[in-house]
Amino acid sequence: MINLTINGQAHEFDVDPEMPLLWVLRDRLNLTGTKFGCGAAQCGACTVHVDGEAYRSCTTMVGDVVGSDITTIEGISGKVAAAVQAAWQKLDVVQCGYCQSGQIMSAINLLSANQTPSDEDINASMEGNICRCGTYVRIRQAIHEAAKSLA
Repeated sequence: MINLTINGQAHEFDVDPEMPLLWVLRDRLNLTGTKFGCGAAQCGACTVHVDGEAYRSCTTMVGDVVGSDITTIEGISGKVAAAVQAAWQKLDVVQCGYCQSGQIMSAINLLSANQTPSDEDINASMEGNICRCGTYVRIRQAIHEAAKSLA
């Protein structure tokens, strides 16, 4: 049995420790905000937080996160998360929306560590998140907007 804490709740799963966290989230808990994109940690659609850090859940094995605090897009909360969500809505960042949960999780991770990021900081932090619709300019603007609201 694998015991995981996800969005503040304890869960027990009878799964192989080598199962990707993504499939536990989506298939066992029906937390479908975390998306499957590439399966190789290259697109960022599956980004979650593990102990406050951004992780790609498609390549993170459940056995490796036992004892950690896992947060999905459904479980985000707090001042930084609220600022990011408000900025995303204000600037109408979303186009198709598929990548946006991963984008938001990475933006929260960035702003939790650096509340005054430069464009270079944003580019470096968001580099592993692909948006097929090309909303990168709006994403960067929204991160700056969220940072302003946190100041």
